[in-house]
Amino acid sequence: MKGKNLLHVLLVSFLGGALPFAAYLTYQSSATKLSDKVLDGSTYYARAVGLNGEVLPDLTTAAETSVNSVVHVTTKVVSTTFQRDLFQEFFYGPGAGGREFKQYGSGAGSGVIISSEGYIVTNNHVIENAAEIHVILNDNSEYTAKVVGADPSTDLAVLKIEGTGTFVPMKFGNSDVLKIGEWVLAVGNPFNLTSTVTAGIVSAKARNINLLSDRTDKDVVPIESFIQTDAAVNPGNSGGALVNTKGELVGINTAIASQTGAYSGYSFAIPVNLMEKVVKDLIDYGLVQRAYLGVQISSINQELKEKEKLPNLKGVYINSVVDDGSADKGGLKTGDIILKIGVKEVNSPAQMQEEIGKRRPGDKVVVTVRKKNGDEEVLDLVLRNKDGETELLSKEEITKNFALGATFVELTDKEKKDLNISFGVKVKSITTGKLKSIGISEGTIITKVNNDPIENIDELTNKLNGVNRGILLEIVTPSGARDYKGFGL
Repeated sequence: MKGKNLLHVLLVSFLGGALPFAAYLTYQSSATKLSDKVLDGSTYYARAVGLNGEVLPDLTTAAETSVNSVVHVTTKVVSTTFQRDLFQEFFYGPGAGGREFKQYGSGAGSGVIISSEGYIVTNNHVIENAAEIHVILNDNSEYTAKVVGADPSTDLAVLKIEGTGTFVPMKFGNSDVLKIGEWVLAVGNPFNLTSTVTAGIVSAKARNINLLSDRTDKDVVPIESFIQTDAAVNPGNSGGALVNTKGELVGINTAIASQTGAYSGYSFAIPVNLMEKVVKDLIDYGLVQRAYLGVQISSINQELKEKEKLPNLKGVYINSVVDDGSADKGGLKTGDIILKIGVKEVNSPAQMQEEIGKRRPGDKVVVTVRKKNGDEEVLDLVLRNKDGETELLSKEEITKNFALGATFVELTDKEKKDLNISFGVKVKSITTGKLKSIGISEGTIITKVNNDPIENIDELTNKLNGVNRGILLEIVTPSGARDYKGFGL
């Protein structure tokens, strides 16, 4: 009897030890299999899941594809001042004996190759005032770039490189269908760390952070409708790519929201659909042919809703209408609510600006509005430029009136009389280029180039576009003061 009890005890003890041991072996076997799967990168990424069980995207292909289209942009900035020699001028005339003094600086950013011909898009602030621009590709090949055109209103610029290398353009996506919460990559060169890729999600769309109003001249109308993300972006990322999970370009990284100047959770990109129109204009014409609706607008908040007795918070409110502008001629009135531009609903000034910014003067657009009486109307409008014209400027006309980043207009007889001058040409508009870099602003009158009097626009643009040496300009500032500006080429 005692023997049987002892055998029973031994059997129970064996089973008590064997079962945990078997469970351990089973766990080890499954753990080994899991480890094998983790080591197989493709299997791991395809099966990776988040905390809530959702399948996470495979970002490897998008990253590998996009880094070959993102470039490192470096700039050399030369600040030139001209010191007059009044003694020499007294005897030998204006500009005689004067000396140029140069100060040198540098900058860096990113850019995106958008065509196999070597066109690159970047931010205007990356290359603004640059005397030299160099582009370094992902394979470390280096090229000298020239500025094709720049647009301070959207903070975009187009560069061109020439060479025998293979330029890999990035495919454009569609920023209109980009969704909040969608995964995106930021590709660029932060802190000169080349080909850096970070990931995040789209946090918001159509953000206006009043960034460009601080950078641009008072006469330049900023267009801000940023894609906000939480992908890490730092100084040097400007001009780089915001990419979707397919490896398509959906935005140009432009800014961060930070108290320190370094990334702190928010970054902003220009939507590719807006970028595409601006870039095409810069390549085709050298400047942007911009359309204006001709209205002053504001967002609809609770206060405005109650004050104007509006039915809801949808749309944008028209505060005023510009006489003879697109809206005025199309039947829009003060107090109307713009609900749609084309088929796109607009619920903020940024959204509306983005939609109009994709179009050119002469384009027809359907605008859905709610009138003061509550009726909805669909109006057909023809968009106009800043001067109220619907015709696009021809390439020949632009070349004739455009030089070194500026456009010009003839002086009126009244202007000549008021300033007590008999010749000269006025700067009508100015963007990134040589003239802006030496302090020439809109409204400046150029009276002489290298001591030769300027009688008309043709004479001025021919001299500015045809020089291959230093230039001395005699000018009259917008305040009426006479001065000299000089630079070397």
